[in-house]
Amino acid sequence: MDNGPATRELEPSAAIPAPPPCGRWREVRARIEAAARQAGRAAEDVQLLAVSKTFPAAAVRAMAACGQRAFGENYVQEALEKMAALADLPLEWHFIGPLQSNKTRLVAENFAWVHSVDRLKIAERLSAQRPPGLPPLSVCIEVNVSGEASKGGVAPAGLPVLAAAVGSLPGLKLRGLMAIPAPSDNPVSQRAAFHRVRVLFDDLVARGHALDTLSMGMSADLEAAILEGATLVRVGTALFGSRNPQHA
Repeated sequence: MDNGPATRELEPSAAIPAPPPCGRWREVRARIEAAARQAGRAAEDVQLLAVSKTFPAAAVRAMAACGQRAFGENYVQEALEKMAALADLPLEWHFIGPLQSNKTRLVAENFAWVHSVDRLKIAERLSAQRPPGLPPLSVCIEVNVSGEASKGGVAPAGLPVLAAAVGSLPGLKLRGLMAIPAPSDNPVSQRAAFHRVRVLFDDLVARGHALDTLSMGMSADLEAAILEGATLVRVGTALFGSRNPQHA
């Protein structure tokens, strides 16, 4: 969901070819490691989720060959096609997009993680539809920390009640929070938004929730997110390049 300190990406050109997949992957890993050092944290404490939405299975396979194992998808049908094409690889699939009620069964049956739970109805359907032979579905609650009407996510005021309800559902394991703050080129503003998410996370932990995941930060702001405690960053553009805006 890319879904996105902000390094400006160069436009592809004949004179400056795009780096190969593993070069981009190493560059992102280096950014994560540098931000973790600045925050006084271990780089191993920050997971890289490669956001592969709109990119073909071949691009995922190439990135997996670099050592990447966790991939994020926004579109259920597209993701299922990639899963089938890549079934020979030991990949972990995360659903990170808006989730409609009529898609919950497919997600519950095929994904390991859902980052975009924002209402109880969706969580209840995922819980009921998770096959009993699979481990509990790891879920994050999406919080709309910037109050944007165009984005999903529960309002911060409603988070404690929703977390208590989701945390009690069988078939699910509440892991933490996900957020996509309003975009900003200002590192100070970026950190302020991510700090608000961290405060909400800490409040839920104080209420007794055993959380371990802060899913926040993308290609343009992953450093600010890591400085504010992100444990997972969702990176697409910096790994795969620009997406086709015409993708349905």
